[in-house]
Amino acid sequence: MTKIRGNFINKRIDLHTHSLFSDGELLPSELARRAYVLNHEAIAITDHVDASNIDCVKKIKNAILDIKDNWDIEVIQGAEITHAPAEVIGKLASKARKLGAQIVVVHGETLVEPVIEGTNLAAVNCPEVDILAHPGLITLEEAEIARENDVALEISTRKGHSLGNGHVAKVAMEVGADLVVDTDTHTPEDLITYETAYRIAKGAGLPENTVSKILRDNPLKILRNKGLL
Repeated sequence: MTKIRGNFINKRIDLHTHSLFSDGELLPSELARRAYVLNHEAIAITDHVDASNIDCVKKIKNAILDIKDNWDIEVIQGAEITHAPAEVIGKLASKARKLGAQIVVVHGETLVEPVIEGTNLAAVNCPEVDILAHPGLITLEEAEIARENDVALEISTRKGHSLGNGHVAKVAMEVGADLVVDTDTHTPEDLITYETAYRIAKGAGLPENTVSKILRDNPLKILRNKGLL
């Protein structure tokens, strides 16, 4: 059960990070420690998975339990389904959940990688998906489905993936879809403070009066919907 309490608006919640169990550079413990020092209240470790390695979701469980028992930061077990055929995203999301993933992210149709067309649509239609990461040139129809199915769309702080942020923000605001700001952390330098996340959200064209909701209320909503609060 998560330790998140109160309304500390300067605390970060980042639901998309990677450890060395996929292509990140840090052990789960170091990732959590660095996040804690940057005033994070919670992070999800969402290593890349497809059918070949989805069992790795279980590998970080003991480290997460140690961190939760001893440090004042909530670490959430997750998975990011990455470059998988769109037709199997639902199956992989369900399996990740059964293996212990509390947050399921899908690697969206970013502008800088050859993600399979149809990935965004498959993700927003899947009841097991929580976040569609860096969805690039997402359509209004896909964003409307995301809103209906409580799939949050990501404003990415990561180089390259962030090129679509302005479009994602505009489409999400137009249809009322939830947004979150995540780092897609792979290296120590990728983690950011709440203040930096705030500036990036504003830089994507989001109105100032919505930014605090996107940075805190929306990730908390995801955690509540999954029974983590």
